[in-house]
Amino acid sequence: MLSVMKSVIRGTGSFIPAVIINNSDFSLHDFYDDRQQRITGASGEIVRKFEKVTGIYARRYATSDLNASDMATLASKIALKDAGIDPETLDYIIVAHNFGNVSKDAIQSEAVPSLASKVKQSLQIKNPSCVAYDLLFGCPGWIQGVIQADCFIKAGLANKCLIVGTETLSRVIDRYDRDSMIFSDGAGAIVLEKSAEGDIQSGLLGSVAQSYCFEEAEFIYMGKSNFPESDPNVRYMKMAGRKVYEFALKTVPLAMKQCLDSCGVNIRDLKKIFIHQANEKMDNAIIKEFYALYNITDLPSFIMPMNIHELGNSSVATVPTLLDMVRKGVMPGHSLAAGDTIIFASVGAGMNINAVCYRV
Repeated sequence: MLSVMKSVIRGTGSFIPAVIINNSDFSLHDFYDDRQQRITGASGEIVRKFEKVTGIYARRYATSDLNASDMATLASKIALKDAGIDPETLDYIIVAHNFGNVSKDAIQSEAVPSLASKVKQSLQIKNPSCVAYDLLFGCPGWIQGVIQADCFIKAGLANKCLIVGTETLSRVIDRYDRDSMIFSDGAGAIVLEKSAEGDIQSGLLGSVAQSYCFEEAEFIYMGKSNFPESDPNVRYMKMAGRKVYEFALKTVPLAMKQCLDSCGVNIRDLKKIFIHQANEKMDNAIIKEFYALYNITDLPSFIMPMNIHELGNSSVATVPTLLDMVRKGVMPGHSLAAGDTIIFASVGAGMNINAVCYRV
């Protein structure tokens, strides 16, 4: 009987920025709505309501000397060391992001050369057959990079791929917008490799990806600041929060179920769900709805690790960062063992959603 080739995670790495921004740092802040009207009431109360809904009480910002490609390189070095491979043997470097390199206090992003090219340069990889490219897919970008790398491996076009998610959202947010408190900076990376001969247990089992771009494309967009005296030509990341929440709750659980069912995995056999750290209320609602699709109301304990409470929402970096933390045993109550079946899922600008089922 021929063995079925799979893509296996050989190493993980993450970079958590050093600057800690607590919710209390916003307690004297002025916030404005999308009509550029000042939101009345104490800012401290606004922050308390924000924390209750999102579960976020702190987030991380990159220091001024670091940009997205720098953090991607640092996370990649850890993942490569963890995998124990020579960087020169990589076939692909896929870097997921949304805004390129944005220097501190700059109003223009840099995406030429690509971040993947800059990461390859920083890793001092000379092999021209190591193809480096960027991936823009909203918050699900890193998972989509994993899906693409898996396709390369299964098609016989690659043996080893480095997939990175990196973002400096702190540099593209409107600080007068309450939603800006959600976002943060960070980077995470994995090395995905073709499974060894005869190893048919571990590896990526299947995936699902979808794009909703008819009515949903502008749910997350670039717009002017909420501050009335701001430059109208400078754009910041914005989102229709309620629409994003309703969209995610309707579509993500179904995609997760489609992925799991296509892999022939019983939901009771799932050990962990690594979901994009958007906000605690939304993630909990997605997981509850996911299990409800199987008529299950008794959710298993410790099924969903979360690091959004202290790290915030770093977009493409949330899932690989979370995976690295759990894999290396730094999150109390969460661990992974050989044979565990897990699922990755995300939702974000586009609007895009995806899910990946993986056996450790």
